[in-house]
Amino acid sequence: MICRKIYQGKLRNSALRQTIFRWFQSSVETPVTPVTSTVCSGKRIQSQLHFLRNYTTPFCSYTKSNASFTLRGCGFSTQAALDIPVGGIIDIPLAQTGEGIAECELIKWFVQEGDQVEEFQPLCEVQSDKATIEITSRYKGKISQILHVPGSIVKVGETLLKIGVDEILDPTETYDASEKMTSVESDFSDTSDISSVPEETKMGGVLSTPAVRNLVKQYGLDINDVPATGKDGRILKEDVINYAMQKGLINGAPACAQQKLSEVSPLIGGGYEDKTLQLRGYQRAMVKSMTLAARIPHFYYVEEINCDALVDLKTSFKNETSDPEIKHTFLPVLIKSLSMALTTHPMLNSRFSEESYEVILKGSHNIGIAMATPNGLVVPNIKNVQSLSILEITKELSRLLNCAKINKLSSDDISGGTITLSNIGGIGGKFGSPLVNSPEVAIIAMGRIQKIPHFAEDGNVCPASVMTINIGADHRVLDGATVARFCNDWKKFVEKPDLLLLHTR
Repeated sequence: MICRKIYQGKLRNSALRQTIFRWFQSSVETPVTPVTSTVCSGKRIQSQLHFLRNYTTPFCSYTKSNASFTLRGCGFSTQAALDIPVGGIIDIPLAQTGEGIAECELIKWFVQEGDQVEEFQPLCEVQSDKATIEITSRYKGKISQILHVPGSIVKVGETLLKIGVDEILDPTETYDASEKMTSVESDFSDTSDISSVPEETKMGGVLSTPAVRNLVKQYGLDINDVPATGKDGRILKEDVINYAMQKGLINGAPACAQQKLSEVSPLIGGGYEDKTLQLRGYQRAMVKSMTLAARIPHFYYVEEINCDALVDLKTSFKNETSDPEIKHTFLPVLIKSLSMALTTHPMLNSRFSEESYEVILKGSHNIGIAMATPNGLVVPNIKNVQSLSILEITKELSRLLNCAKINKLSSDDISGGTITLSNIGGIGGKFGSPLVNSPEVAIIAMGRIQKIPHFAEDGNVCPASVMTINIGADHRVLDGATVARFCNDWKKFVEKPDLLLLHTR
């Protein structure tokens, strides 16, 4: 820190500077090859130490009696020396994965003890309240010890595993300054050959992980004969197991399948023993959010919407679309019409701050969609709906659904919502009573569309496709009249979708 202040010119006391220089003189020997002005163009202080202010080559070196120092970049930081691995064994902690995240659930390991790993190779997968994240290695080395098993809750900063680093900086090793200059020049001339990401681990010309290679060796197979189903021809663990079963090396189902069968069999056999389930991931997040929602004074506004025009519009979209990847549903039109109504009723697209008693009117319509997944309830949101077409909303909704199914939603997908839609009618039920997703101030539950007898304006009875909606609102911010006027406008856009054309920008 003192050296950094000297370099930055912030240490003005000349007496203190001279004292520090004398200390460096007593502890730093003259370099084997002096660093001349062609190496560092800066002001030379004393005869044995250079503090650089403006130099053209980002390199300077000097040799101590028991250490070798190298300066790169535009500053001198003692922190860099603290980051150098010492002792060969490195602790890999769980880093901060997002704002407010204190712990994560360990989902699975990609490596085993004894495996060799490269820089940036995935080590494990963890899940926070907000997203699923892959933890990668910062070092090249060998897995020394794994400290947690899948399903464990790991605190931020807690050690996940230990890695034996292959190359440790030898503190007694010194280099000739001329050799260092050669390496620096080659660094600048060969920058195009430098890659920050190592190549994928290969065996026999086939992509595979160390765990898969070990499994291949256990069964005595040739990895080149195993059919690959992974991305870019990667061989997965399931590929090896399936191939071993075809060769008759495995009798019966794999161990993982047998384990799942053993978990289900007591229920099939009529067992009535109690079972304790740990709430993890999205389920833990739901506990927190619903606990907050219980403190909010809710009021509800129920309305029926005639969806005859919406049904016809969906049929028209299906007939005009030739892309099999696009699946048209009612939801994208409902989302777009909701955004149209929010434009004239911004209070429902807001967030409430209890501490400051402020309501923040959000400029973007980030409409959240509640989704039931195998891992629990999650609410990703479609960003900037006011600027998207119905087709763009359809594609983004499909992407979020696919990511939610495989537990690959990012923290950006889940955060930043301004209002939420809960399509409970997709499963069943006429309507629900949803709870506000704080700090949002409104949520809408939509029941299923059903055919019912309906009186037309001329008094005749005719069938109509009707959907019941229930708007849950934070009564600290929204009153009944505001919600009713908003609902009337949204209902108008849904029942007459051609009006969307008049208001689309």
